[in-house]
Amino acid sequence: MDSIRKGLRSGDIEKDTYERLTCSSCGDELGTKNDPDEIGIVRHCPGCGEQWRKIG
Repeated sequence: MDSIRKGLRSGDIEKDTYERLTCSSCGDELGTKNDPDEIGIVRHCPGCGEQWRKIG
């Protein structure tokens, strides 16, 4: 699982004009999984199942 910053640099994730994150491969807006036992937030694509981690 890559970080959101790495996903943006590699082109896997795109930001629109309202700073919403979308998956480049399927065009869906990323959802959020917030597990209290883990550090950070996991953003996931409901269409293809890819996941990215936001730390901080």
